[in-house]
Amino acid sequence: MAPGGEAFDPALIVFGALAIFIIWKLRSVLGVRIDREGPPQTRFEPHQPMARESARISSAPVVTSGDPRGAAQTWQDVAETVDARTGLDAVAAADRNFDGLQFLEGARRAYEMIVEAFARGDRDALQPLLSKESFDGFATEITRREAAGEKLETAVVAIDSAKVVDAHAQPGRIDVTVRFEARVQMTRRDRAGEVIDGGRTLPIIESWTFARDPRASDPNWKLVATQPAD
Repeated sequence: MAPGGEAFDPALIVFGALAIFIIWKLRSVLGVRIDREGPPQTRFEPHQPMARESARISSAPVVTSGDPRGAAQTWQDVAETVDARTGLDAVAAADRNFDGLQFLEGARRAYEMIVEAFARGDRDALQPLLSKESFDGFATEITRREAAGEKLETAVVAIDSAKVVDAHAQPGRIDVTVRFEARVQMTRRDRAGEVIDGGRTLPIIESWTFARDPRASDPNWKLVATQPAD
């Protein structure tokens, strides 16, 4: 995914595929793969207080650039590939407060918050965590669901893996892409409360890209794009 040029499909949905309709939505909207076979702190933090759902990433200087061996060792528990580790080295050079492990901790919490806030239709919770384009896509689907009288009950049962698969630094922006392997339970109900789809827990594999301006006083990372993950 090229940094700075991601397009967000305004039809985006994010969680679970339990019937043909849901599978189609996930693939066309979030690009989710359903695997049926097998100084200032850098943090995720909503602008408005959210009890117990604060997804902070406190940070400390991690690594200096120009030492590939040191970078690889620093990121070995964070990134899956040498290229991703090199990208994280550039991110750390752009933002001296960046900490990879703490970033992943916040990314996990942000994943749960976004998934569950989307299911609730909680626009206020979503807005601080998403870029404008991402928020518009989620809000459009929430509005459609409300108009149809549908309710979505979603819970992240577990995040089995979260690893950085890509990272970039450019003037005014740093991007970090995380590959999530999660188990999500979802039930979709109609206006009468009857179950349309759901009740099962499915594995979800997808990549989410988070971005922020390292020069900004605002320490928040925002979800800017998603794509299928192999």
